Amino acid sequence: MTAPAKKRATYQDVLDAPPNMVAEVLLGELHLSPRPARRHGKAASTLGMELGGAFERGRGGPGGWVIFDEPELHLGEDILVPDLGGWRTERFPLGADEEAYFVTPPDWVCEVLSPSTSRYDRTDKLTIYARERIPYVWLVDPRERTLECYVLEGSAWKLVGSHRDSAVVRAPPFEVFNLELGALWLPEA
Repeated sequence: MTAPAKKRATYQDVLDAPPNMVAEVLLGELHLSPRPARRHGKAASTLGMELGGAFERGRGGPGGWVIFDEPELHLGEDILVPDLGGWRTERFPLGADEEAYFVTPPDWVCEVLSPSTSRYDRTDKLTIYARERIPYVWLVDPRERTLECYVLEGSAWKLVGSHRDSAVVRAPPFEVFNLELGALWLPEA
């Protein structure tokens, strides 16, 4: 006897998720994860401030970007919530500003890895981001204090930089800016 086909998750499943969870639909499957822990939150918040000042506001950088914390992306049937997403100003979707989500893929995303999400961030999400032709992905690991920078080449990800601890980084697409990785980490106990 064949097992019944599993129902594909929908946006309604996301809307029905408990409010204390981040809900995503990856390749037809609903994924729930807890709100980020302190290490994760510190890394994402600080990175957003650093890049937002330089690349959105033009303070110490060239401007030309719109950076969002936890943008909800509706990409085909997939619903993703990266920790950060950025659109070049000329590609930022204007108009439906009352919508809670974006259907235009960003030009850059950053996933901050945590024990509950790392496996999907590195597999399903990277697959979807490649399918949607998002040219740049960063993976930040606050436990290991690392930053991995990927560029899409054809349909495959190419690792173009791997940095750790308190390195000063110039990474695409923000290579005109010195990012001090040490600012992203909580102090050691």
